Amino acid sequence: MRPVIPGDARMEIKFVAREVHRPRLVNWLAMHPAGFKSPYPDRKVNNVYFDTHGYYAHAQNLSGASARVKLRYRWYGESCEPAAGVLEVKCKRNYFGWKLRFKCPDVEMGPQDDWRQFQRSLSADIPLDGRIWLNTYPFPVMINRYFRQYFVSADEKVRVTIDTGQAVWDQRLKARPNYTLAANLPKSMVVEVKFDRHDRDLASSIIQGIPIRVSRHSKYITGMNAINGR
Repeated sequence: MRPVIPGDARMEIKFVAREVHRPRLVNWLAMHPAGFKSPYPDRKVNNVYFDTHGYYAHAQNLSGASARVKLRYRWYGESCEPAAGVLEVKCKRNYFGWKLRFKCPDVEMGPQDDWRQFQRSLSADIPLDGRIWLNTYPFPVMINRYFRQYFVSADEKVRVTIDTGQAVWDQRLKARPNYTLAANLPKSMVVEVKFDRHDRDLASSIIQGIPIRVSRHSKYITGMNAINGR
């Protein structure tokens, strides 16, 4: 499926650095004349990434295809076990990004449940268009989680997130979720700057001088590399 770019699609710039640089970046945001503040409490973000059995989404993202998607189920909090959350289709077309979101307030996964039971629960909680995406990308590949901090400029036109402490668990060919054997990952910090397409010049002026470098980065690709031992 090839979604049409919606009018509210955002632009996104990513930066990657070592975790030790986080205090320096947080201080830079606190002192910035754009008046960054924290609109939400810091929290743990958890995701199950889905793909085809031939890893189509992974191949598209790895090649940098101009139009690509990733399917994930996201929930928040300390539990590794999937709970009430959102099925998200993360769409990318050239410089523009947007999400199709399907809320799942009744999804739960107990310690004895397997992936098939989880997917049945998920399918029962979403509309038909969400089930089409889940049927297209039915294979649970990995769980990842990280600690996220949120910042927004005083005019609310530029948003920044800082992700650290990422962990990844391989789910391929496993009937039940694997929460114990985590893959090895470098201690990196991922910073995402998001803004409306009409605010590109404003965002560019705000992030000039940010004390880390811009870099192409995908948590899904990084996680796949880790579970493949790369």
